[in-house]
Amino acid sequence: MTSTKVQVGRRAADGGGLYSAERLCDHATFVHLLLIDDHALFREGLKFLLRGLDQDLAIDEAGSVDAAAARRETAYDLVLLDLNLPGVGHLEALASIREAFPQAPVVVLSGEDDPRMIRATIEHGAMGFVPKSSTPEILIQALKLILARGVYLPVSALASDDGPATVATAPGDPEALMRTLSPRQIEVLRCVIRGQPNKLIARTLDLSESTVKAHLSAVLRTLGARNRTEAVYAAAKLGLRVV
Repeated sequence: MTSTKVQVGRRAADGGGLYSAERLCDHATFVHLLLIDDHALFREGLKFLLRGLDQDLAIDEAGSVDAAAARRETAYDLVLLDLNLPGVGHLEALASIREAFPQAPVVVLSGEDDPRMIRATIEHGAMGFVPKSSTPEILIQALKLILARGVYLPVSALASDDGPATVATAPGDPEALMRTLSPRQIEVLRCVIRGQPNKLIARTLDLSESTVKAHLSAVLRTLGARNRTEAVYAAAKLGLRVV
């Protein structure tokens, strides 16, 4: 496990991502990030690319799930996880990292972009999925969106027949949609996007589980979604930022 402090100057984003990055990272000037990948060379290259976040970064590195879980007491702003770690299944690795860092958004990096795998990672609590074939610009835009409490999915996943049913009834204007939700419903949606179960949401927000379920039902109706996975896809498709 290593830790690197990266000083980053302010510069304009390229704009090559799925969504506009304008003001997406204004909410913070410092980001503590955990990078989990078994290839040291890939980690070094990714650390270089992450300078495009226009932030001051502290980057911890881990070459395995066990090494990452040893840092479970650290409060990370973002966790980047390579799904193809040796000795552990894809979703098993994701589940272990979600358990170790339940409050941190987890972004999956993978050499494959099968829409069924992407959907499975979202169902298991990932807040974004970025194929390793993506351009550096798309990677940076995706991470900026997630740091701004949005969710990122590649275009191929949003357009695939293997994803959830198309959300047809949600308003097309994200700002208008957010205005229809109460502050508590927005907080619940934020937790859902982070992959938190109802019990954890209830504990985090100091609510009963029945109240959480009621808020979640209202959120699903507003998004035109039938379940949590469809809600996350809808948030990605609409470019929602739950601030």
